[in-house]
Amino acid sequence: MTDAPSIEAPRSASRFYAWSVVGMLWFVCCFNYADRQAISVVFPALKSEFGFNKEQLGLIGSAFMWVYAGAAPLAGWAGDRFQRRHLVLGGCLFWSFVTLTTAWCSKLWQFVTVRALEGFGETFYFPSSMSLVSAYHGVRTRSRAMALHQSSVYVGTIGGSWIGAVLAQEYGWRTGFYGFGALGILLAGVLYLFLREPAPVRSGVEGNPKTTATPSPAPFWETLRFIATHRSARLLALAFVCANFVAGLFLVWTPTFLMEKFGFKLGAAGLTATLFIHAASALSAPMAGWLADYGSRRHPGARMYVQAVGLLAGAGCVAMVGWTKDRSTLIVAMVAFGACKGFYDSGIFASMFDVVPAQSRATAAGILNTVGWAGGALGPWYAGRMAVHAGRGSEMDNMSFAVSLCGIVYLVGGFLLWRAGRAAGAGGIPATT
Repeated sequence: MTDAPSIEAPRSASRFYAWSVVGMLWFVCCFNYADRQAISVVFPALKSEFGFNKEQLGLIGSAFMWVYAGAAPLAGWAGDRFQRRHLVLGGCLFWSFVTLTTAWCSKLWQFVTVRALEGFGETFYFPSSMSLVSAYHGVRTRSRAMALHQSSVYVGTIGGSWIGAVLAQEYGWRTGFYGFGALGILLAGVLYLFLREPAPVRSGVEGNPKTTATPSPAPFWETLRFIATHRSARLLALAFVCANFVAGLFLVWTPTFLMEKFGFKLGAAGLTATLFIHAASALSAPMAGWLADYGSRRHPGARMYVQAVGLLAGAGCVAMVGWTKDRSTLIVAMVAFGACKGFYDSGIFASMFDVVPAQSRATAAGILNTVGWAGGALGPWYAGRMAVHAGRGSEMDNMSFAVSLCGIVYLVGGFLLWRAGRAAGAGGIPATT
């Protein structure tokens, strides 16, 4: 195809621009997460205005994830074949418009529909953006670049939750959707002037390039078969299911959890629900990225081991968040959980890119998102259903029990990552690009 992206950055690409790409994508990703997070903080307002119960609210939260997961293979396939900047910025325009239209909803099916459309638009972001980052950053800086980019997830989550909650409390729940949507559309328009694809890779002898051929993208089914049959890749995908199950539950339900169990007001709940977890993640992810880059020069599975430590250490913190009734203990548990989460998040795509061929990275990221978010979408629905049907007393007792059980899910994910690291080491498959 004439407009297919190149796979790796040219050697002439400046180091400054390579990091500038990370910076530009950082802002897009920030809105990506702010827009998806803005809905959960207004659940109490939606319950009050429209009478939605927790199971219905859980359905609204899960609708985004189901479509996000279902459309991810298409997004990954496109990312290996078309210009990634168009997919990233065009997706931003689309999901920002959908965010704006959320303010016009008044019925359950309308909220489910706009959240599903939001998921469709946002699913195009990560496969193309991570492939683009990997094109500008080789094995020596990839984890650091992706960990820096990952910090935007935390800032966007905090900002979307806190700002959305404050605006809802002061001016009504619709205000945040108008604001986030309009700003996202403006951002995409501006970045179209600056974000570009790397020039085609030159092949041939080092220092004497002869051609400008770009490797052809692998067929989708070939990449899918690779992930399904390659042990490390398969284990990474299954661990992503476990991590996203917990992450999805926390993203959707923490504000409501804090209001109903601990008596926070809406604005304070929106801030507390994300600040302590995601600020800790923002601090720990770059450290984990540095450790992963350093370790990967010596062991092919180093990135996976760093991730495994995050989930295994975080399991008890997750359980404590659900179990405790003391605010101080809750905050400590949330901070510790966030720090551990950052260790996992830093290597989500970098670990997979150590395994899959360069020309299949966007497709692989799309498949990873499909598997991970299809399982992760069950988290919000699971917590909402448990709150209504678990039979342990009040709805909040039920939800607390559901959150505590997620510690087991983290343990399973950590074990899978540890096995993936051992398999990578046994296979001797260090990334070369």
